[in-house]
Amino acid sequence: MTTTELLQRAAELFPDEVVTSAHVRHLDLPGQAGRFALITLDNGLDHTKPSTFGPASLARLSEALDQVEREAAAGGIVGVGVTGKPFIFAVGADLKGVEVLKERGDAVAIGRSGHEVFKRLAALPVPTFAFYNGAAMGGGVEIGLHCTYRTVSSGVPAFSLPECFLGLVPGWGGCTLLPNLIGPQKAIQVVIENSLSQNRQLKGAQVYELGIADALFEPADFLAQSLRWAASVLTGETVVERPEIDRGESWDQAVAHGRLIADSKVHGAAPAPYRALDIIAGAKDGDLQQGFDAEDEALADLMMSGELRSGLYAFNLVQKRAKRPVGAPDKSLARPVTKVGVVGAGLMASQLALLFARRLEVPVVLTDIDQERIDKGVGYVHGEIDKLLDKGRIGGDKANRLKALVTGSLDKGAAFGDADFVIEAVFEEMGVKQNVFAELEAVVSPEAVLATNTSSLSVTEMASKLQHPERVVGFHFFNPVAVLPLLEIVRGEKTDDASLATAFATARKLKKTAVLVKDAPAFVVNRVLTRFLGTVLGTIDEGTPIEVADRALEPLGLPMSPIVLLELVGPAVAHHVASTLHTAFPDRFGVSENLGRVVEAGKRSLYTWASGSQQVDPEVAALFQVGSTVLTEEQVRDRALDAIAEEIHLMLEEGVVAEAQDVDLCLITGAGWPFHLGGITPYLDREGVSQRVNGKPFLAPGVASVPA
Repeated sequence: MTTTELLQRAAELFPDEVVTSAHVRHLDLPGQAGRFALITLDNGLDHTKPSTFGPASLARLSEALDQVEREAAAGGIVGVGVTGKPFIFAVGADLKGVEVLKERGDAVAIGRSGHEVFKRLAALPVPTFAFYNGAAMGGGVEIGLHCTYRTVSSGVPAFSLPECFLGLVPGWGGCTLLPNLIGPQKAIQVVIENSLSQNRQLKGAQVYELGIADALFEPADFLAQSLRWAASVLTGETVVERPEIDRGESWDQAVAHGRLIADSKVHGAAPAPYRALDIIAGAKDGDLQQGFDAEDEALADLMMSGELRSGLYAFNLVQKRAKRPVGAPDKSLARPVTKVGVVGAGLMASQLALLFARRLEVPVVLTDIDQERIDKGVGYVHGEIDKLLDKGRIGGDKANRLKALVTGSLDKGAAFGDADFVIEAVFEEMGVKQNVFAELEAVVSPEAVLATNTSSLSVTEMASKLQHPERVVGFHFFNPVAVLPLLEIVRGEKTDDASLATAFATARKLKKTAVLVKDAPAFVVNRVLTRFLGTVLGTIDEGTPIEVADRALEPLGLPMSPIVLLELVGPAVAHHVASTLHTAFPDRFGVSENLGRVVEAGKRSLYTWASGSQQVDPEVAALFQVGSTVLTEEQVRDRALDAIAEEIHLMLEEGVVAEAQDVDLCLITGAGWPFHLGGITPYLDREGVSQRVNGKPFLAPGVASVPA
């Protein structure tokens, strides 16, 4: 099948593609270096709608290459460059089209058509240049790899091959060309490690340092500098030298190290990184066409996989649903927030104060029971600002302004009298929080929003003794605050629309993913995690060895095992939340007496590293009183998954959130659950757990699966 036929077949599948044009213009290079053809990739929209490559876009690029190929053959041009529209180079394949694919043959056509078009750049009879002027991802990076030379702007904010993060491989040359350009070790850093580290992005300078780009220029005159540099290359004034790639044992060692990275990130649960590593391993002999063919096959297999469909579903949740929270009131009802109060000055309160100051840039005042605690909290915030300054993340003036915004006071009336938004982050006990709110109501303005960072307690009950309960809202952050994007916004029974709208507007300014949740015990993430963790602990109490129960969930590729999660949360906190949920739902949430003993003994973990390797702490083992029922890893896993499926089903019936999609969005952004699970409900559907437990799947066919 010819390239034209491949593109026509693919275009029939994607009728709604936003087409990226490939405009050709000609210019005379400096220093009389000759006539140059510059191709600009542009979908005609602003920088908030990045250019992508669907079949019609590839066809436009192919037409542009037809033109420059003729000109080069006729001696009319000395070189060809590719660049993008302002702020954007290109961000890869149009993933909207992938979602509708039903046949493997169509997936093969997509992969092969991209290769056939991009390969034409390398086949031109004149040198080719990629000028990475802005964000470049996936196919946007790969089109440049097919060029002879590359420049990059120091202002590029995001450069990556994110495919493994989504459940694909860099399939238009990335797995084959990148290791042949910069060596397998650096290529694996970009393709595997960065991708699986929550899609970590490279900046322009890092692209140059890795050797992906041959020259680095400032953004102000990036194109002019790039053209001047290209002219010097074409005239021989500049000679690009690249290090020779070691194709010996070090190549194999790099791939082996890559497999260790993949294992540490996904534990074998997602096929994409391992397929990418297989292709990188095969690229050792430098046979590019063999590598491209392997990319086509891997792309086709993965496009038809459940993991990819879950990954695309998760990507859409984070990119789209997160920006339009379901159930949020009209944003015009939101009141301005010009000053923030934080009750408490412990670690969580201090993290909140830092976030509010950095994002809102308004005065933030902390209070606590004594001056020493207040000074420690304010000192923490100022210290973190100093760290940002030391890292070059902010300048000196900005650091001084932020520090001046964060102060402390023992006098709540003086501190909060003119605050528009006050959040408490005190001990997780209902009486304590009710007393705090009573004190606040006596000193704040009539319209000030009172927010609670409670992780499990009833917002309605917390507000029940106030004269104005309508202004109380749950505002539950996840730890660490600076890392996890989720913010569960809880509407109490009497919370009014204005307070809720203010909470959502504030969340948006804080750059958090806000999800509206009902005032139900432990809300979403903690309820799911507590049921999950409680089920695993229950199997240990019955007699299953701790190590066996802890390994049981490895095939899911979760960010951490259940016992490591317990350590992160803290046994005391986990035990407290379990007790809260046991009170609400005694038939489903148990309270582990063994965990209670761990808390009483002051233990922070069930494991110890005293011998240099992870082992069950002998002191913890001595505390445990267990039964004689020993389950296998598979039995523990089945029990945990069944419990999660049941709990999510009940939460949806209770209306804790609007849809299963909101549960998945919460688990992805609040607990770091992976894209290849789609959060969790696509995985439960795919594995038949939803049907077994609830008699039906959570999602309709095609939502996070191959369409029927």
